[in-house]
Amino acid sequence: MPKEDNRNFILALALSFIVIVAWNFLYGLPQMRQQKEAQNQVQQSQQSPLPSAASPNATQQPNMSQAPTASAVAPAVESRDAVLARSPRVAIDTPSIAGSISLTGGRIDDVSLKRYRETVDPKSPIIELLSPSGSTNPLYAEFGWVGAAGTSTPLPNSTTLWTADAKTLTPDKPMTLTWDNGQGLLFKRVISVDSNSMFTIVDSVENKGSASASLSNYALISRHGTPTTSGYYILHEGPLGYVEDKLQEPSYADIEKAKAKLFKGSTGGFIGFTDKYWAAALIPDQSISYDGRFTFAQAGSLKTYQSDLLTPAQTIEPGKSVQSTTRLFAGAKEVAAIDGYEQSLAIKKFKLMIDWGWFWFITQPLFQIIDWFFKVTGNFGVAILIVTVLVKGVFFPLANKSYASMAKMKAVQPEMTAIRERFPDDKLKQQQALMELYKKEKINPIAGCWPVLLQIPVFFALYKVIFITIEMRHAPFFGWIKDLSAPDPTTFVNLFGLLPFEAPTFLHLGVWPIIMGFSMFLQMKMNPEPADPVQKQIFSWMPVIFTFMLGSFPAGLVIYWTWNNLLSVTQQGFIMKKNGVKIELFDNLKKMFAKGSPTDKK
Repeated sequence: MPKEDNRNFILALALSFIVIVAWNFLYGLPQMRQQKEAQNQVQQSQQSPLPSAASPNATQQPNMSQAPTASAVAPAVESRDAVLARSPRVAIDTPSIAGSISLTGGRIDDVSLKRYRETVDPKSPIIELLSPSGSTNPLYAEFGWVGAAGTSTPLPNSTTLWTADAKTLTPDKPMTLTWDNGQGLLFKRVISVDSNSMFTIVDSVENKGSASASLSNYALISRHGTPTTSGYYILHEGPLGYVEDKLQEPSYADIEKAKAKLFKGSTGGFIGFTDKYWAAALIPDQSISYDGRFTFAQAGSLKTYQSDLLTPAQTIEPGKSVQSTTRLFAGAKEVAAIDGYEQSLAIKKFKLMIDWGWFWFITQPLFQIIDWFFKVTGNFGVAILIVTVLVKGVFFPLANKSYASMAKMKAVQPEMTAIRERFPDDKLKQQQALMELYKKEKINPIAGCWPVLLQIPVFFALYKVIFITIEMRHAPFFGWIKDLSAPDPTTFVNLFGLLPFEAPTFLHLGVWPIIMGFSMFLQMKMNPEPADPVQKQIFSWMPVIFTFMLGSFPAGLVIYWTWNNLLSVTQQGFIMKKNGVKIELFDNLKKMFAKGSPTDKK
């Protein structure tokens, strides 16, 4: 087998292996895990929820080291609306979110995202991010104070009924909650919210009594039940924080196994929970030290996870007051908003709320470029096409040299054949003669590999952008593509939607994957067919294999791959013509169709 054919054969196998492994990590195994987690979620949602994971009214050392415990008899799970109706509330209304704050406990436990819906259907329900304890999937934030061990001073807890000075919280109108413990301490909580999804909570305590008090301020986010995650290898969903100057990304299973993960004496950063597109995170005062935790508790089959933080104790002398400021982010992980908060509020590493991955140095700039072209064109699909051209332009000098070298190799093919025939049994002399020929003609025999290898990181970075960024979620292209982050919804099995049934997942093959397979087929046919029959079969079936594998990939990525193939065909054809090398495409197509013709059979 000729050396250059061996090189192409090995390269093809390597690329196939990379894509197959990536497919299993990104789609095969995660889909199995997601199905299993969905079954667990159904079982857990039928159980009774735990109460607040914190016990702020308990007499304990202010280190929040105790794990949450379940009540002996928990209330039955009710609908979200029924739970919300049980307590008096203050409405939340901003351009981005809607919801309410419970005056019982002062919890922020009702937040829905106005701009995002469950599906591409504009009439589908909006996303419900925070939900109260007692509902199907509780996720809520709680704030308060804890005292030192041995003290019996009444402190506000999850059953405390606060008094509010407003009926609606808006970006222009903060609200104040007050509660008097009847023993000299007046508690106030000023809650404000911006036009997006950032709450600012200022807790203060005024000592009107005759004895001093020592209190620590806490904030927690509690999640009841293990949520159904996407389960993809390249995306973290679960507890998340930047504490102790390090990104912390334990899974729900990690916290369940460890029971608690503690962080002592941190300064700056954030701690909370992240889903694929949304997050709820606590942001402490970035200038003070605090202790953070991830914890886990279980009652029956129901699991509760908690992220919390605790500030150092403050002594409140008679006639004095103290206050503590904490922020809560509860919203969509929009890139501009997340980056903006990091800059404007000086939140340490808040941009890590978005999982940019190992290739962040490619992924982040790539998103910024795509987003810029989206703002110009109004269509993310068109932006991807433009960026593809730019990427091809960046790699053009290298690709030009590569294709030119490959074209020269085709031009000297007769001489290479003559060398092999001259030294049929002496491989060493054969290789020496070939190297001299390469040197004479200024040919690099491995030049053809570099354009493909260098574009692999770009391919996976683009996949990351399409998969993780909420800007790509439900972003339409043209025609039937209503969501670039989802697979092509059409499939040939039901005649692309003409027949009224859904195809099995492994047979889901839409129009764009078929177009992609055809573009790959054209690219293969640009070159002479390999002489080795095994190689010939592999290269013949490769477009079919890739077509089925990419059938379940996001449509945006398939469109990119298709457009990239067509640009490569055009580019390769231009360079081959420029170097006087015959383009084999039309001859290969004629041979392929001639094999099945009646004339050929005669």
